[in-house]
Amino acid sequence: MPFPPLSASSATRSPRPSRRGRRAAALAAVASLVLAAGGCSVDTVAPADARGDAKGEAPRPVDCREARCIALAFDAGPGKDTPELLDILKAKKVPATFFLLGSRHVDRYPDVVRRIAAEGHEVANHTWTHPDLTDIEPHETREELQRTQDAVERLTGRRPTLMRPPQGRTDEKVSEICRELGLSQVLWSVTAKDYATTDSDLIRERTLKGADKDGIILLHDIYDGTVPAVPGIIDELKERGFTFVTVPQLLAPATPEPGEVYRP
Repeated sequence: MPFPPLSASSATRSPRPSRRGRRAAALAAVASLVLAAGGCSVDTVAPADARGDAKGEAPRPVDCREARCIALAFDAGPGKDTPELLDILKAKKVPATFFLLGSRHVDRYPDVVRRIAAEGHEVANHTWTHPDLTDIEPHETREELQRTQDAVERLTGRRPTLMRPPQGRTDEKVSEICRELGLSQVLWSVTAKDYATTDSDLIRERTLKGADKDGIILLHDIYDGTVPAVPGIIDELKERGFTFVTVPQLLAPATPEPGEVYRP
């Protein structure tokens, strides 16, 4: 989600929400409905199935066919709190996957994008302006993805190979364009719905409740309650015996296939 909700203090000062606040509320409502109903209308591949069909040597440094792996993924950044998040991940030696939003994020925080890549995290595509890709024309879908691909490559020297469709909504049209652009689609197994709360304890509780082997955790590093919840999430999941990996590591020795939709 590209816009954070209004803070409580802002709501107190202004009885009528701003245009940005109204849009944030609308996007959060849409996302909540989609997350509850499931926005994917195409076949999906589970990480275990992808690994089972793959040939090759055991991946390093971790083999998720044996280890209890889980992937942390952050959507719609980078934002003002992303450097703090990167400090946490570095200190705790946890890799993550960042699905970056182009407009007002990649273009606003280029140094943070470079740092994400330099510190070994997976840099992925979350479109340019966060539209429902199933509800726009094919050329618009292509432009949404291509523009972010180009921006990330200019900053990091590498083109993303993964994308996450906004709100998890995808179809055959989106899949075909992703195949053309060399992008695999990645959904998730658990979300804390952090776009709807600033309560870090609640975000941590929701995340931990849904965490399981081969899971992909969806969080947003642009909302105020999320980054403070991350240390507790990491510590508890490590205590439970989980190993944190990026999405490509979760699928290894399989290589993500362009156009495919991966969902735990």
